Amino acid sequence: METLLAALSGDFLGTPVYFWIAFIAIVIGLLVFDLGILHKDEHEIEAKESLLLYGFYVLIALAFGAWVWWQRGATAGLEFYTGYLLEQSLAMDNMFVIATIFGFLGIPRLYQHRVLFWGILGVILFRAVLIGVGAALVNQFSWILLGFGAFLVFTGIRMFRHQDEEPHLEDNKVFQFISKHFRVTKELHGRSFTVKQAHPTTGKLVTWLTPLAVALIMVEIVDLIFAVDSVPAVFAVTQDTFIVYTSNIFAILGLRSLYFALAAAMNRFRYLQTSLAIILVLVGIKISLVPFHIHIDTLLSLLVTLAILAGGVIFSLWKTRNEPNISAQEDPKQGHLEP
Repeated sequence: METLLAALSGDFLGTPVYFWIAFIAIVIGLLVFDLGILHKDEHEIEAKESLLLYGFYVLIALAFGAWVWWQRGATAGLEFYTGYLLEQSLAMDNMFVIATIFGFLGIPRLYQHRVLFWGILGVILFRAVLIGVGAALVNQFSWILLGFGAFLVFTGIRMFRHQDEEPHLEDNKVFQFISKHFRVTKELHGRSFTVKQAHPTTGKLVTWLTPLAVALIMVEIVDLIFAVDSVPAVFAVTQDTFIVYTSNIFAILGLRSLYFALAAAMNRFRYLQTSLAIILVLVGIKISLVPFHIHIDTLLSLLVTLAILAGGVIFSLWKTRNEPNISAQEDPKQGHLEP
């Protein structure tokens, strides 16, 4: 018993082990609750249900942040909330790309939650690897924060310059690779990611990917690409691996729930990308100052991020107030999976 208590009170990556155990238990509980109870019977998720579920995940994240604040102090608590909000902000653009993928592949709303749920497992794994590598690099080479900062500023400027460009998924390298190297069915086969069908040449039964599997692969790749932006951004707030990782995962869990409300009116958030570009540039500048021992107050960072994000949302909704809601599935500019 004493050995177990000693192990639990020990540190892992600078944080007591029991913090990690509590976090993992909460995430597993949320995933079981999501799939095993809320979505035991597959159904189309409407905007109201999406908003309610998002509110639930936000409350869980706020409660977790309060626990961190209570256990580790105000600084850690503020860093968690700032990292959480920052990740939520930057990952919103990710949601719109995912909506475009679903529209392009013709994935009905009925099966979109299934893709997003299994995609979460990949996010948990890939973010752990990226954050672990990032933390190791920062601890070993503090000057690398300059590289992170420059990259974020470059990404923000690039996002601002290309914000009006429509994604052309038929030219996407991942989509082209999958289409060329794997057998993909033209139609969906219910909720299945793979299906056994006869080979057109040999007649033998072989495994084919369905468009649902293609969507899952593309969503995972998109998550990985966006993580390259968002993970360094959170390092601008703190270099505490526990805070960086937990704020990332809670933010992604919440946004996946909000997805169905966002995707139902994606055209109404037309100017949000400008806000995200500004946030990236400011975060890039902030992280570049850390090696020079110039630290911007965490509470100030939280308030500025919140103000910019809220401004982008409000301005977008006001400018598009007379436009009907258009989802990815209704957007005539989106294509479909071709044989």
